[in-house]
Amino acid sequence: MNTSRIEHDFLGERILLDSAYYGIQTLRALENFGITGIPINTEPLFVQALAFVKKAAALANCELGVLPRHLGEAIAAACDRVAAGEFDNQFLTDMIQGGAGTSVNMNANEVIANVALEIMGHPKGEYQFCHPNNHVNCSQSTNDAYPTAFRIALNNKLVGYRETLHNLADAFARKGEEFHDVLKMGRTQLQDAVPMSMGDEFHAFATNLREELLRIDDSRRLIDEINMGATAIGTRVNAPAGYPELVTEHLRTITGLNLSLAGDLFEATYDTGAYVQLSGVLKRTAVKLSKICNDLRLLSSGPRCGFHEINLPALQPGSSIMPGKVNPVVPEVVNQTAFYVIGADLTVTMAAEAGQLQLNVMEPVISFALFTSISYMTNACRTLREKCVVGITANKAHAENLVRNSIGIVTQLNPVIGYEASADIAREALKTGKSVHDIAVTERGLLSEEKWNEIFTFENLIRPVFIK
Repeated sequence: MNTSRIEHDFLGERILLDSAYYGIQTLRALENFGITGIPINTEPLFVQALAFVKKAAALANCELGVLPRHLGEAIAAACDRVAAGEFDNQFLTDMIQGGAGTSVNMNANEVIANVALEIMGHPKGEYQFCHPNNHVNCSQSTNDAYPTAFRIALNNKLVGYRETLHNLADAFARKGEEFHDVLKMGRTQLQDAVPMSMGDEFHAFATNLREELLRIDDSRRLIDEINMGATAIGTRVNAPAGYPELVTEHLRTITGLNLSLAGDLFEATYDTGAYVQLSGVLKRTAVKLSKICNDLRLLSSGPRCGFHEINLPALQPGSSIMPGKVNPVVPEVVNQTAFYVIGADLTVTMAAEAGQLQLNVMEPVISFALFTSISYMTNACRTLREKCVVGITANKAHAENLVRNSIGIVTQLNPVIGYEASADIAREALKTGKSVHDIAVTERGLLSEEKWNEIFTFENLIRPVFIK
């Protein structure tokens, strides 16, 4: 049978089930913030990071004589269990909330306090032995604990995203090698341009995405800077001398991250520029990824009335009415994911701009937007690689036939017969349907068959050298 306990805060008393490790302030948050229906435990790296912050604070406070050794050790042990995921189901506050993250911070304080109480042999709620505010939150404010945990979680979440994006770029590069001998028509403004290798096209996709790996690394360096010890607004109120430096050192050890203490804790407490930068990087990659997916959809269009230069894996029937139709569903879903991330970037931008004076209270929606965007981009990159890119095949003969019958190849004749003559050939070919070869060589005799063959080798079409 469920038993209960009574807890109080300065607003009054509330009843909590004894099975709950969270306390009265978390309960109030559950009652007040039913916005997304998505609790913070859907981001386990965030819960883990909160435990890391609380452990580092407990260790620093012990060393500085602010916490009794036995209490600091119990809190640290409780943090280890929370960081391991043992109590994820107790972190229930909504991802979007008022209070600049206070509810998240108190959710962590209360759970860790009650776990520490059990470790010390006390029932939950006997906070005279380990108090969420006095002990677990010692030398801290939400205004330094929350953003520090957020930055640690972002850093760790970006590791998985970066690896997934790297793997996607590698998959495109391998297709580039596979398609190195596939001749195809390059296009600008959706019109025939000049020939190229399909391998070069896919290598370009890989290069385009690999550039983003460097931008991720730049963003991670920005979020390595933390404001632990700033407490409320940067004055270090209620924190002992030496605490900011010591807690940062403990966090570096606990997390394995290259964290650094901000030089100006006042600025660091309200500044959200690093989040804007990271969001912009995610948006930039989303835009690039969506453009690539647009290309894949075009290149696979048809099969009879489109480009049909490549085949995407057939994953499911494409219509409830048109038999045999197969749609490019994976590029389509990646397009839509990109649209979401682009929109989330605007959310981050507006939330960052909405900061006032010594604190930006909109950080919860920034965290929600960034965590969600990273998750969605990770899933999109993995899906695109596994269900699309690795299975792409080239219609080599068809692609080459499009080149040989294209008017675009007339560009190669400019150095030999001049622009005007080349343009005239193009006009006639377009009007009559005759090939460029037949008009230039057979009918007009503007160049010999030998010269034609010299100009229009495969290598000279994809790596043209100047021939006059």
